[in-house]
Amino acid sequence: MEATTAPLPRVSRRAPLPPSPRMPRAVQTLGWMSRPFQFVERARASLGDTFTIHIARDAFVVLSDPADVKQVFTGDPSVYLAGVSNDILLPFLGRKSVLLLDGAAHMSQRKLLLPPFHGEKMRRHVDLMREIAEREVADWPRGVPFKAHPHMQKVTLEVIMRIVFGVDEGDPRLAELRERLRTLLEATVAPKELRKLLLYGPQKADKKRIYGHVLDPVDETIAAIVAERRTRDDLAERDDVLSMLLLARHEDGTPMDGTELRDELVTLLVAGHETTATALAWSLERLTRHPEALERLTEEVRADAGDEYVDGVIRETLRLRPVIPFVGRKLSEPQTIGGWDLPAGVRVAPSIHLMHRREDVYPQAAAFRPERWLGVRPNPYTFLPFGGGVRRCLGAAFAETEMRAVLAAIVRNVRVEAARPESEKVGRRVITLVPGRGAEIIAT
Repeated sequence: MEATTAPLPRVSRRAPLPPSPRMPRAVQTLGWMSRPFQFVERARASLGDTFTIHIARDAFVVLSDPADVKQVFTGDPSVYLAGVSNDILLPFLGRKSVLLLDGAAHMSQRKLLLPPFHGEKMRRHVDLMREIAEREVADWPRGVPFKAHPHMQKVTLEVIMRIVFGVDEGDPRLAELRERLRTLLEATVAPKELRKLLLYGPQKADKKRIYGHVLDPVDETIAAIVAERRTRDDLAERDDVLSMLLLARHEDGTPMDGTELRDELVTLLVAGHETTATALAWSLERLTRHPEALERLTEEVRADAGDEYVDGVIRETLRLRPVIPFVGRKLSEPQTIGGWDLPAGVRVAPSIHLMHRREDVYPQAAAFRPERWLGVRPNPYTFLPFGGGVRRCLGAAFAETEMRAVLAAIVRNVRVEAARPESEKVGRRVITLVPGRGAEIIAT
């Protein structure tokens, strides 16, 4: 199905937007890119819960009041557009990616993609997640500092390849896919490639296929795997996502076409790899700075005492170190939010970081306290690591399940500690916020 969203009007330069930091656009962009958390914290301290930041060519109205976030997440999806807000991903993911669609087209794709990532089908993958993590941990160096983030990337890439494509260990296509995907994934975060994207803009970059040199080999391998899988007569018995998508049908009974299938597979690979790897790296960085939390986690995992504390660790990590800085929507119609009459075409951005640091929502908000989550269900308008509303990340449960399995595999098999006493600053890999030194740890 094709998106039918009409072009949005441009926002007038004289539009009455909320106040902005008194600094040039270039300085705001530099501050946002280099120190994103501190930049928005200073802006809220001086301007309040609702303010405007000017980043590159765009203006974003930043929101951090729970009532305003609820309004955005529960608002009409045809007014609060998420797909057009993700257009920077277009050259990599393709026009039929669920992340880039709005309206009926988005809901149709979402319905097809949800089943593999929920319920019993997802739980069947836990043993494989654990096996991949334990094999990786067994190869870690002992007694010397190393960066955990690249190792977490290896784990999550392997998990997503095996579970999405169902390619068995030893299959030569697995090694080929692994290598080609690594090349693609590095291109999505390389500064040189980012500069090209900013120079061309997403639409022109997609039209000119400036990333064809890294996309074409991946597409070739995916096409070969899909073609082989279509010949199988056991798709209904298989657990991999590809097999389930080949069986899926739209409401009119039609299957996903080749472009839909390709775009969604690449979306799952890109979105499901980097974000989870970064969250795992931050978990290790935070745990090694809080030995009492790490010791409790280790004891509970080794005693098979349940998942409540590890879930608390995961949520607290995502609260304090969100992988994505904000949630984006673009208004197709004028809206009043936080007392401001905002015009159509403006981008509104609930700030994950600012919401997660509200003292009225999270007492001692700067402290890493996994126990704050024991017996507590996250509020969907104040805990935002996976976005919210009908656009909440469809892989959220999968990501949490994977994090649970990987963290348990680590603390069950090794002792870890920080390589240096000082906390790691927040670095950036295009849109993801990563440990500045790569989550340096020592394993024994």
